[in-house]
Amino acid sequence: MAGLTDKVAIVTGASRGIGKEIARGLAMQGAKVYACARSEDSLTVLAGEIKDGDATGEVIPYALDVSDRAAIDAMVDKVSEERERIDILVNNAGITRDGLLMNMEDDQFDDVIATNLRSVFWLTRAVSRHMVRARKGRIINIASVSGVMGNPGQSNYAASKAGVIGFTKSVAKEVARRGITCNAVAPGFIMTDMTSILPDAVKSKYKELIPMSRFGESEEIARVVEFLASDGAGYVTGQVIVVDGGLCM
Repeated sequence: MAGLTDKVAIVTGASRGIGKEIARGLAMQGAKVYACARSEDSLTVLAGEIKDGDATGEVIPYALDVSDRAAIDAMVDKVSEERERIDILVNNAGITRDGLLMNMEDDQFDDVIATNLRSVFWLTRAVSRHMVRARKGRIINIASVSGVMGNPGQSNYAASKAGVIGFTKSVAKEVARRGITCNAVAPGFIMTDMTSILPDAVKSKYKELIPMSRFGESEEIARVVEFLASDGAGYVTGQVIVVDGGLCM
């Protein structure tokens, strides 16, 4: 029997990469997954694959701009009304606007903070109200090793992900007595659309820094999220699980 049968999940940034695999993995475990992205069309293929496959759960495409607070509140209310519960929230949506500090424009910094950090606050606040009433829930935030160790040219991105880590720990302490866990997963270099366009020389350089000498796969992040969403992780909260092949150990 699937471990997340009939659980209701919200996953942001679900149209590609890590978010897509998280949505797929939760559905394969039996969850009803509201997969969110700016365009609902980008999610229809995944929803069809899950429907036509062996999954016991389902993927429900949902168009959502995580920089729009009103849209977030409306989505959370809609999911709660339709399903009468929200069991799992995965805050995955994120962007990069890389640049060296001295050349970075204000909007490069502000856009990254708005998408990567402020949206996590808005979504977690909205969902936690429902979880507190139910006295149970799983909140999982996708951070990054950049938020743990920093990265040149990513002062904005690293700041946003470090903020997610601090936010995660604070929320975990606030909601623990209500039966809710809040954890973060910090991926290292993962093979996604963003990393695939890097020049081979750059990829080779980064691989030399990774003790396991390879980039990770999106599925490897999804498996960790599935564990944190499960009943088996009921005593795990306030943690940052780094999945990076040993890069920052």
